[in-house]
Amino acid sequence: MDKPGSRWVTLGRITGVFGVRGWVKVFSDTAPATNILGFLTWYLNTEGRPKAFEVEEGRPHGKGIIVKLKGCDDRDRAAAFIGSKISVPRDTLPAAGDDEFYWTDLEGLRVRNLQGVDLGKMDRLFGTGSNDVMVVSGDRQRLIPFTADAVTSVDLETGLITVDWDPDF
Repeated sequence: MDKPGSRWVTLGRITGVFGVRGWVKVFSDTAPATNILGFLTWYLNTEGRPKAFEVEEGRPHGKGIIVKLKGCDDRDRAAAFIGSKISVPRDTLPAAGDDEFYWTDLEGLRVRNLQGVDLGKMDRLFGTGSNDVMVVSGDRQRLIPFTADAVTSVDLETGLITVDWDPDF
């Protein structure tokens, strides 16, 4: 079942096959990685549009996760999914806690410093291991740490992230 018009959130991707009975290896972008198994329906982009697949079974395996999708019963069928992004509709995610944000909700917000200088739009976030970093595009691209020291407020309603950041940096 497709969900046309939904806002999609990518949770991970299928990276390989596992065994001969249709299992796939999964790289999860969720934290912790096993949270991806809490979504019982995944949407994979097949034939140019998202198509729903039920998660029949899944578990951690070594440093990764392996999953059996319903209807995927052999290695050849599983191999066809390699490289597919795993997405879910945004409205299926649990509510974020106080002072917690889904990265997808921050993308596209304006970024302004404490002096009111518009630094641009937050294009994306990426993790570095020690902290997350915002990629802000405006008059030039800026990399701003998404930390309590740099980000003073996030207002999803007004679409604004306020940062303590020198515009010349």
